Amino acid sequence: MRQNASARRSSRSPRPSGTAGPVTLTGRGGVALILAAALFGALLAKWVDVPLLAGGLFVAGCVLAALLTRPADLPTLVVSPPLACFAATAVAEFATDGGPLTRTLSLGLLSALAGIAPWLFLGTLVAFAVAVPRGLPAALRDLRARLARGRTLAEDDDVDPVRWEEPANRPLPHGDVD
Repeated sequence: MRQNASARRSSRSPRPSGTAGPVTLTGRGGVALILAAALFGALLAKWVDVPLLAGGLFVAGCVLAALLTRPADLPTLVVSPPLACFAATAVAEFATDGGPLTRTLSLGLLSALAGIAPWLFLGTLVAFAVAVPRGLPAALRDLRARLARGRTLAEDDDVDPVRWEEPANRPLPHGDVD
């Protein structure tokens, strides 16, 4: 019996379980997405004077990053929203406040952080809630096992798939001086 073309393609390249879809971010990419959404939201909220934009875009960035980040990098992602939110709020406050630095630090930044705090908790909670069914517990177990074996994160096989290794006996371009 003959299979149709789509059945043959799907049987040749099965999609591994736990992948999000055609776009998959690393942990750093997910954190960058959260930071970009939070910064864009904070700046937009300042410019149009609608404070809900900052929180709404931050939460949307958290959800999108949790959905698109590969499951192995979810532990990195779920702990990063508070830092990303703080950095975005601080940058937006310093970029839009034309007053003296002490006033910006004391009044502007503190009041901006107080205003974004409920959104920060919501974004962190939603990112965690989305990451749990996507494989966060398994990723944490794997991380714990690697750390127990004494293997650090920098030694991961898939951290940097491109290796730039130079031959050991290559002559230096400037003679003996490096």
